[in-house]
Amino acid sequence: MTNTLLGGLSGEEFLAEYWQKKPLLIRQAVPGFTGVLTKDELFTLARDEDVESRYVCHDATHWEVIHGPQKAADLRRKKQPWTVLIQGLNLFCPDGDALLHRFDFIPQARLDDLMVSYAIDGGGVGPHFDNYDVFLLQGIGKRRWQIGNQEDRTLIEDAPLKILQDFRPVHDWVLEPGDMLYLPPHWAHNGIAIGECTTYSIGFRSPTVQELGQQFLIHLQDTIQLDGIYADPDLKYQAHSAEISDQMIDRVADMLTRITWNREDVRGFLGTYLTEPKAHVFFDSPDEPLEHEEFVAACIADGFRLDARSLLLFSADQFFMNAEPVPVHPEDKAILERLADHRELDSVAGLSEEGLALLYDWYCCGFAYASRTLMD
Repeated sequence: MTNTLLGGLSGEEFLAEYWQKKPLLIRQAVPGFTGVLTKDELFTLARDEDVESRYVCHDATHWEVIHGPQKAADLRRKKQPWTVLIQGLNLFCPDGDALLHRFDFIPQARLDDLMVSYAIDGGGVGPHFDNYDVFLLQGIGKRRWQIGNQEDRTLIEDAPLKILQDFRPVHDWVLEPGDMLYLPPHWAHNGIAIGECTTYSIGFRSPTVQELGQQFLIHLQDTIQLDGIYADPDLKYQAHSAEISDQMIDRVADMLTRITWNREDVRGFLGTYLTEPKAHVFFDSPDEPLEHEEFVAACIADGFRLDARSLLLFSADQFFMNAEPVPVHPEDKAILERLADHRELDSVAGLSEEGLALLYDWYCCGFAYASRTLMD
């Protein structure tokens, strides 16, 4: 499957030759692909207040962005080019979630979400660059992609989008249904719809060092334990009572050197940080949950599946589900690793009682399903 998706390359070959190095155009990456939902389904999602969407329209000099939920009237405009973009499509569309996870040859810790854009003729979001890797898979219709690896990333001032002031493309391609373009971070690109079209964007997480640093310090705040209190038995009289003395600064600086961390602290931080659901994601418990025995019987017969919104990762012997560390019985480790990799189990046979209890707890929280309850 990966060979077709990557134009005959294996995942290893793609990572070695292209990932974060240079673009790759793949004709018929997904033969026969026209999308994972209809235009009407896409528009219905765009009007949903729980779905993150943007409506972008423009003329030769002016750009306008409207954040969702969208109005039905805007989705029928014909006078000027426009596009509507839906973020996190994988959270609302099972086929979208399946499409996103076709890209698991990249670690899931780096995988972000699936976005879809629908545009009428001439629609797009202007020439721009992203700070992350992206695969652009063409659905219905055609889209013209111009790309360039320029150093000048100056943006148009006061524009509602991050549009490059001086875009200089070096490649110009038209993508048809099933074609796909991979772009590394910072490659400038401009997609222009040729007639009505949809494009599916598979994006990846690329947190800034600043964000990682801030979030790690927050993590330490919740885990660190420093003993003692500030004391100054050698305090000297000060001429200025409002002055923070050098002695106080030195004493506190010395105390703060006791704040330390190691690789296990970083492992725990990454496990919770990378599995933190996005702010707008909420989980619903089953209205009438199965009893534990019924749940186990359903899982044995039909398997177990994670909800599309759930994030399950592991490192060494530690597992993390939706920003929480999860204690795992050693004999369950291999099965739960398989669940994390594939996001479903054909059967729960072989799990310990502790493992089955863990799956049942996830089911009751709305994090996962017995496949039978999912079908119901």
